[in-house]
Amino acid sequence: MTTSSLANLSVEQLRQALAIREQIDQLQVQLGRITGTPPAPAKAAPVVAAAVRGRKRRMSAAGRAAIAAAAKARWARYNAARGPGKKAAPAAKPAVAAGPKKKGKLSAAGRARIIAAQKARWAKVKAAKAKGA
Repeated sequence: MTTSSLANLSVEQLRQALAIREQIDQLQVQLGRITGTPPAPAKAAPVVAAAVRGRKRRMSAAGRAAIAAAAKARWARYNAARGPGKKAAPAAKPAVAAGPKKKGKLSAAGRARIIAAQKARWAKVKAAKAKGA
């Protein structure tokens, strides 16, 4: 029985299922006495609360390593298919003291160029509107 089907059962049905399960366990013990074999350990009933709550899945280090190796192999095939010279060479890292990365600042001349270009664009839009009206 799956967890979702257990969640849909009424209390009375759950009690009946538990009584049947206990009878099965008793019969297995009796069978073990007759045949001389120890009874198989009973399967634990699924815990509904754990399934409803949802546990976080964990991945082993070996699993992560396998996924990383597969990804590297895929990228190697992709880069090989692109051919030589198509792949950009990795940039050399500059020797900088460890610290926060400085943000680039816009120069006054650069800001003036952007403002002039924006004014020219708006002038075109206004001219087109005036021409159409």
